[in-house]
Amino acid sequence: MFAINIVISIIAAIIVFSLLIFFHELGHFTFAKIFKVKVTEFAIGMGPRLFKFQKGETTYSIRAFPFGGFCAMEGEDEDSTDERAFCNAAVWKRFIITAAGAIVNLIIGFIIIIIMTLPDQLLATTTIDEFKEGAVSSSYGLQSGDRITSINGTAVFVDTDISFNMARDRDGIMDIGVERNGEKLVIEDVQFQTTQVEGMNVPVIDFWVYGEEKTVLSVLKHSFLRTVSIARLVWLSLFDLITGNVGLESVAGPVGTMSVIGEAASNAVTTFSVDNIMVFLNIIALISVNLGVFNLLPIPALDGARLVFLIIEGIRRKPVNPKYEGYVHMAGLAVLLLFMVFVTFSDIRRLITGG
Repeated sequence: MFAINIVISIIAAIIVFSLLIFFHELGHFTFAKIFKVKVTEFAIGMGPRLFKFQKGETTYSIRAFPFGGFCAMEGEDEDSTDERAFCNAAVWKRFIITAAGAIVNLIIGFIIIIIMTLPDQLLATTTIDEFKEGAVSSSYGLQSGDRITSINGTAVFVDTDISFNMARDRDGIMDIGVERNGEKLVIEDVQFQTTQVEGMNVPVIDFWVYGEEKTVLSVLKHSFLRTVSIARLVWLSLFDLITGNVGLESVAGPVGTMSVIGEAASNAVTTFSVDNIMVFLNIIALISVNLGVFNLLPIPALDGARLVFLIIEGIRRKPVNPKYEGYVHMAGLAVLLLFMVFVTFSDIRRLITGG
């Protein structure tokens, strides 16, 4: 049984990563074709080709390693005299083509979140319903009917923001923004009990929230806000990493991410239940949205940095020298690879030690 779970985990992780990357590259490819930009190759995977076929001007291939992929366009990283080359397309067209991959990942996450709401009878809100027995926060100003709007200055969009923002606090004392009887106010120094999680103090949520009746509009609104919330996690997590609020050991790399996907998939297959399937879908949504947002970060070698160069080109009315842009992306790629090596070793160590 253990061997079967391992096989299911590996296959599921490969399929999830491959599909998310496929749709990401398909976003680039689709808009390149719409704008008549010449695509020389559309590949799934990296490394040597296992299979290829030619259709028109584009080579379609499957490569040996089932991670990554690319949509290669004429004039993408070099000058070209071809009038249909990427570098000769209008700036706004190149901007859309470059951003399309990440946007597709965000849309996929949004669609999955909509699907996840279907089994629920009610949609969780951010309005306090009632307090649990022995609740501390009710003694510090929180009341039933309060709609929580922020925690320590960070906006709360959906119910999961409450747990995430509280988990970022270390002393269990925080400023809670609420809407009460139509009036917005901030209740300072609200205290919660804390518990130890992996050596850190984490506040304990001591209340339940109301459930909202489902309608088409409420489902769309809730799913959109949850997608925005997940997208914001990337920025907040990066901020916490830079400021030292969390350590590098908390960062999961490819091995750690595959392990989480695999475990969720194995549970969904071997112990079939709606809850296990929802957990699996939730992980896919998280990864898809994170992939989209991370690619939009202005980090050299990522789509976000390429968008920055396109914005500069649009303002200057002339492109940045491709040679210098190439140097920036190469340096960024080197740093990203080093970081990936570090977090991969960290993942492997955690898997071996169980920590």
